[in-house]
Amino acid sequence: MMPKRKSRVGKGPGITTYVLLLLVAVLSFFPYYWMFVVASNDTSVINEVPPRLVPGDRFMENVRTVFNNVPFGRALLNSAIVASLAALAQTFFSALAGYAFSKIQFKGRNVLFVIIIATMMVPLQLGVVPQFLLISRLGWVNDLRALIVPGTVSAFGVFWMRQAIDAAVPDELIQAARVDGAGTFRTFRSIVVPSIRPQASVLALFAFMFMWNDFFWPLIVLNKQDAFTVQVALRQVQEQAYVTDYAIQMAGTIVGTVPLFIVFLIFGKQIVGGIMEGALKG
Repeated sequence: MMPKRKSRVGKGPGITTYVLLLLVAVLSFFPYYWMFVVASNDTSVINEVPPRLVPGDRFMENVRTVFNNVPFGRALLNSAIVASLAALAQTFFSALAGYAFSKIQFKGRNVLFVIIIATMMVPLQLGVVPQFLLISRLGWVNDLRALIVPGTVSAFGVFWMRQAIDAAVPDELIQAARVDGAGTFRTFRSIVVPSIRPQASVLALFAFMFMWNDFFWPLIVLNKQDAFTVQVALRQVQEQAYVTDYAIQMAGTIVGTVPLFIVFLIFGKQIVGGIMEGALKG
């Protein structure tokens, strides 16, 4: 008799998988740990050979220096306001546009969608001059509206929402809602939004991270310390020293990164669920 082969169906990952995952996790976390080591010592630790791997006791002192040099607390608040409002607005308007491109028939729909996607290939720097002129005429220089309004919609957001709605909401469901007398916005609110909530959470996170980490555009339109965002405030800390103080710079960077970690901890499950759901439906 032929020996029976052992079935591997239902077996979990082996030890090699866990070792590889652990190695990837360590390599991913190490830059943040090294940043904390530098932030908790003086700046001379950056040149030590071999490098020091043990945190020091100067972290809180370096953090206080950051807050004393610039209004960093106000910068954190400004970044939170800008990133939160822009993320919510971008998710809402991108979902509306994605719904129109996915489920509403109108003349020139495909051509207009292609044009929107084509704008993703245009470097952002090319639009800085006309955008700054427009912001200046509106009187929004040194105003957070100069950051929030341009971030209320993006070509990537429209593309992402269009694909999500196309995969998650059947055309028959939209037609049934119209037969029952639901209008366009009522259908969007009652049927489309609940169906794409995981994918919308992913887009909101991407938008929040982009607005929080954005440096180039805030540097152009914000000149007053009360209007600084986190990234501009970190640059201001550096400008006040004759030499680069890496310890203070890293301390400010760690404080500026904490809100992103908090967002990931709170919404991590929804974010992973949205990505996996989109992958399975795709």
